[in-house]
Amino acid sequence: MTSRVPAQAYPIGPGGRADYDGTMSDPKLSPRRATNSEVTLTQLMEITDANVAGNVHGGVIMRLVDTCGALAAIRHAGGLAVTVAIDEMTFLQPVHIGELLVLKSSVNDVGRTSMEVGVRVEANNPVTGRTTHANSAYLVFVAVDDEGRSRPVPPLVVETDAQRRRQREARLRRLARLAHKEAVKAQRATRPPVE
Repeated sequence: MTSRVPAQAYPIGPGGRADYDGTMSDPKLSPRRATNSEVTLTQLMEITDANVAGNVHGGVIMRLVDTCGALAAIRHAGGLAVTVAIDEMTFLQPVHIGELLVLKSSVNDVGRTSMEVGVRVEANNPVTGRTTHANSAYLVFVAVDDEGRSRPVPPLVVETDAQRRRQREARLRRLARLAHKEAVKAQRATRPPVE
């Protein structure tokens, strides 16, 4: 059984966490450590990854971010998880052909069926050893069963200051996402649809 909670009630007290849709996690699931969901994916950027400017195409990076994020979500959920939202994706520096792309992901926070995963992308020049922070992204995944229906995920155990900071920030993004959704809904209710 799930219960609805108002967005401002997040975080929930003992027994569960509010989901990204406002429902609570199942306290019967065994909690899993954030560290156990961490994934590192490394890929050499080749000429086939180039855009018209000669750098790595943003879409190539987005695909790898989604893959790395999904692997962290799957690890935490213990089964299939699908992307439902990209909360934020920021391209900070260009990535060049011949650089090694290193993507690091981990689950930042969980709800009942959903998980926010953060992905950090670094570009490493294998000749000089220079590494730059190229991209940061935050994605929301939902765990699904064999029939494609959402299913509960384990509560998340955060143990380090960095993990606690990531969890706090994930909760702020969730609140912002819900506020945005409500603002759009309210705006649509007051104005006639545009054709």
